[in-house]
Amino acid sequence: MHYIDLPDFVHELVALRPLSRADAAAWYAYLTMPRVLDHTSWDLRSMDDLMQKFDALESLDPASEIRLAIVRHDSGALVGTIGFHSISLLHKTVEIAYDLAPAVWGKDIAPAVCNAVAEWGFSYLGAVRIQATVLDSNTRSIRVLEKCGFQCEGLLRSFRMVRGHPRNFWIYSRLDLRVTEA
Repeated sequence: MHYIDLPDFVHELVALRPLSRADAAAWYAYLTMPRVLDHTSWDLRSMDDLMQKFDALESLDPASEIRLAIVRHDSGALVGTIGFHSISLLHKTVEIAYDLAPAVWGKDIAPAVCNAVAEWGFSYLGAVRIQATVLDSNTRSIRVLEKCGFQCEGLLRSFRMVRGHPRNFWIYSRLDLRVTEA
């Protein structure tokens, strides 16, 4: 985990903190729910598959993946994650990814946290472009991205294999207008 400052984020129900291995069971529990899994590219067959993710997250390489925990204020329980992967220091680009437990869907958590983390990506990481790829069936995530000022750039046909099948993904991006319009 190669970050020091967390994003500025205020929400009545949740907070952000670094993701830890102690979160693995809760993360796995909701990621494997059919209503979550159907709209993601995760291919988790066991908890071991998810534990491998933490090896990458704990890397000190500046271009390694960053993932934060979204936790309830009242209980500290993990209800989601958000972060960046495909970090290019050379090109100043990152890809944002997030997930939420169904218990907190529809509470405006995803747009709030996505917006805060995107702003953090621009200011803390120095990103110029933040992109997102989203399964064409994931209408909820598409709405989140659009609420956060991401623009659709097109459909990536058969872009990734999802549990053994080629799937289409929309690609969205948000630019740091302070840099790109300067």
